[in-house]
Amino acid sequence: MADLKLMRKEHETVRNNVGYYDFTHQLLEVTGKDAAKFLDNMFVNGIENIDVGKAVYTTMLNEDGIIIDDVIVFRLGDEKFWVSTLYIDDMIKWFDKHKKNETLNYVNITDNVTMFAIQGPKSRDLVNSIVENNVNDLQFFNIIGNKVKDLDIKVARAGFTGELGYEFYVDSSKKGLLEKEIVEKGKDFGLENITTDVIVGSLPAEKGYVLMSDLEGTNPLEVGYGWTVDWDSKFVGKDKLLKEKYNITRDLLGFTVNDDSTVASGDDIFARGEKVGKVTKFTYGFTVEKNIGYALIDITKVKIGDKVTIKTSNGDVEVILTNRVFYDEDDERVRA
Repeated sequence: MADLKLMRKEHETVRNNVGYYDFTHQLLEVTGKDAAKFLDNMFVNGIENIDVGKAVYTTMLNEDGIIIDDVIVFRLGDEKFWVSTLYIDDMIKWFDKHKKNETLNYVNITDNVTMFAIQGPKSRDLVNSIVENNVNDLQFFNIIGNKVKDLDIKVARAGFTGELGYEFYVDSSKKGLLEKEIVEKGKDFGLENITTDVIVGSLPAEKGYVLMSDLEGTNPLEVGYGWTVDWDSKFVGKDKLLKEKYNITRDLLGFTVNDDSTVASGDDIFARGEKVGKVTKFTYGFTVEKNIGYALIDITKVKIGDKVTIKTSNGDVEVILTNRVFYDEDDERVRA
């Protein structure tokens, strides 16, 4: 069983101070004169028009308009992109399927690049003490080259914790040198190495961030990601998504459990004896001090504020549906 005291300690470290961890996703490097155009076709967000040094969150759909991956795309140059994913083999197969005569190349560079996340209210001060050029003007979802002593790195202002945060990207052969510098400078800031799964559990869950397990079988419009869809772009799944645009019947909502009842992902949810959805996530939020979860809900039958019943292996649990963002709803901390 997970050490709840350690999880709370690490969760609160990120919320109140600063923590770091190796959180290297799989990276696909895409280059070539047709790279932007091709990526525009693969993802719902417009890639061709993003500026060098910026990043976008987006999803990749199948022909039925269903999400098959959610990713971050970084534009490092006019003809150079990084796609951060957890399903790189599937992505490469999907790219292979849709590549025609475009002039581009894509290669898995995961083994060559390590990413350290530095997250928390003191992260900017710590990062400034490490890098050659301060990051005071680095905006959210931007990435820029920098140096740590003789090490060439890239610094992105990003993260998955709901706090002010940064990501350091470095050649994997140099990661030990970079980590040593992070730890050494971190002593002045009370830096702690985050080792538990709060980085994919309680921290992002309180903020409403999703994993692919929350998105399974959905389209972007059903999970609050309509803002990521560039309707002027031509992307795989667009025709089907257009047909669904004005007929959205589901949403990914939140709920809280006010006692020690245990709920599991996949548990069915009922209202007035009728099935209205299922649980996709359940965890304890150490900041909000509640058991919290997400539920994929039929919004033609119930809405935020309604009481529903979760059928669990240990009996019925009654909850009230809420917005799924439980913490910093206005993004004041992320964009501090």
